[in-house]
Amino acid sequence: MMDGPSARPNPGASPLMIRYRSLARVATPIAALAGVVLLGGPAFAHTGVTSQQAQALAVDAVLSFKAAGESDTAGIDEVQVVLPAGIAPADVSLVKAPEGWTFKPGAEGFSLAGPGLAPGKNAEYQVKVRQLPDAQQVVFKTLVLYTDTQVDRWIEVPQGGSEPKNPAPVLKLAKAAPGATPLAAASPSPSPSPSPTPSPSPSQAVPSARANVTLVLETSTEKSLGNGGIVIGTVAVLLVAVGGVIWWRRRSARS
Repeated sequence: MMDGPSARPNPGASPLMIRYRSLARVATPIAALAGVVLLGGPAFAHTGVTSQQAQALAVDAVLSFKAAGESDTAGIDEVQVVLPAGIAPADVSLVKAPEGWTFKPGAEGFSLAGPGLAPGKNAEYQVKVRQLPDAQQVVFKTLVLYTDTQVDRWIEVPQGGSEPKNPAPVLKLAKAAPGATPLAAASPSPSPSPSPTPSPSPSQAVPSARANVTLVLETSTEKSLGNGGIVIGTVAVLLVAVGGVIWWRRRSARS
């Protein structure tokens, strides 16, 4: 059986042209492999927030959060959120969370914790805010904790139109509806009604999520550098392989 036209050598092709074509055939699959490595590495997925009531001064707005599970070996077992200016912890209540998870308000935000989710599974939850502030956007700095103690820190605020490496969830707000006004501050109840889940005592109060953000700075940075090093190292090996092919081709052509 005769080979197709693409398999026949071109009598008019120079030796240099033949070498370049051979190199291209070798380099193409290597470049494709590099793309797979880059795309198949950690996705650095974001933790996001959405709402159908994303409007300044909206009342009883339900916010939906999704914390991306980035680990292949450990599951998310806690999420800590720092509330933006204009939203008090007392003005936030839980709507929906993973099964078995509990909601706890803190000094500057809230936390959700419970049994660890399956590795790679996102932690999705909803909270209701008494009233959104009169602002163009609200930022929810978030920590995502895993069962193996690693921490993802989504606390950087986008600036100048560029997205940081660890962007905090941001909810853009439309202008307030005509006639909308801020609600009066909620007054603490003198005698709290009975609840099946007792409130934590002062000694058991949830620590400030913002303080925890500072504490995990080094851990999260090391994790990010480690992931980046794996990808860079793999690409370097592929480039060395391409260089070796070029050297071998040139040496063969001279001999």
